[in-house]
Amino acid sequence: MKIAYLDCFSGLSGDMFLGALLDAGLPFDDLKAVLGSLPLTGYSLDANREGRNHLYGTRFVVQVEKDQHAHRGLNDIKEILSAGDLSAKTLDTSIRIFEAIAREEGKIHHRPLDEVHFHEVGAVDSIIDIAGSVFGMERLGIGSMVVSPLPLGSGFAETRHGRIPVPVPATIALLKDVPVYDSGVNHELVTPTGAALAKGLGDSFGPMPPMVVDKVAYGVGSRQLPDRPNLLRIITGRETADQEGDTVVLLEANLDDAYPEWLGFLMDLLFEAGALDVFFYPVYMKKNRPGTLVQVMAKPRDKERLMSILFRESTTLGIRFQHTQRRVLPRSSVDVESPWGKMPVKKVIHPDGAAVHLPEYEVCRRIAREKDIPLKDVYGWVLSLNHR
Repeated sequence: MKIAYLDCFSGLSGDMFLGALLDAGLPFDDLKAVLGSLPLTGYSLDANREGRNHLYGTRFVVQVEKDQHAHRGLNDIKEILSAGDLSAKTLDTSIRIFEAIAREEGKIHHRPLDEVHFHEVGAVDSIIDIAGSVFGMERLGIGSMVVSPLPLGSGFAETRHGRIPVPVPATIALLKDVPVYDSGVNHELVTPTGAALAKGLGDSFGPMPPMVVDKVAYGVGSRQLPDRPNLLRIITGRETADQEGDTVVLLEANLDDAYPEWLGFLMDLLFEAGALDVFFYPVYMKKNRPGTLVQVMAKPRDKERLMSILFRESTTLGIRFQHTQRRVLPRSSVDVESPWGKMPVKKVIHPDGAAVHLPEYEVCRRIAREKDIPLKDVYGWVLSLNHR
């Protein structure tokens, strides 16, 4: 599987991310074509070779005409994205990223989700940055991405809400549970769009994963920073062979005094924080009390974050953990033509080389709801691919 490491030593913004993807091989004509299918007007796109501190990369620029910075709501943005020529996977991921922004904006401004009106993030250039970045990841075939800890700037930024502190409220809210640090730079280094892309496209945060490097590319930012080159580095490559038998950590906790609804909430938080899988087992504990054994499987780098969630959100007083090995089959996401248009499915390669197609639940769920058909029928069609 093709993997990537996003090295954010100078922060992260939407235009830097797209610049890095273009520098890594994303065809500019393909990007323009898919973005041109969105019902947006009054802008032009450009990609130039530029340097920062004698290191060169690609700077992606969106030129927007005056009066194109409309205040759009979440439903407006969904309609724009749905009208474009985006794959089901790109559409689903783009909408999920905007929904995450809307949730945090709603909390900040005390508005229900459907009443949130985006300002900077609802503008033409931000829609292009997000939809284009999601498309670029899919077009380059990047199946997994690790993001480095993010450096945050300081000072103040001028916005449509007036003068606000850096990092701006939307950025720091989106970066909950993400490792960050003070860069010492009096500039905004991570934008709300950049934060949303990191959370929406990054599988985990931390050091570079084991990989065979294929390409190193740079996205160029618009500023000249005083102490570092304003660049975003993306390193793409392949998983090393030993990742077919990689190390995972198993966390376990026994609960005999948790409300059932707490457990559902706990599971959601653990998955959002990077858990590979979460299991609940019914058990009998001391004095024959019925209880629940919670087991979490995760990458070792995510152990501390997941343990913190278990302690905070459950009633456990102790967590057992052990490291163990697992072997996984190679898998990737591929687009297939279905009766409902293009849809992504999971392609798994067995040891004998046979390929098996498996349904992706969220994609099948969306199709079942949109077309008002049974979910089992969508699943059945995908599974029928294996008998053709």
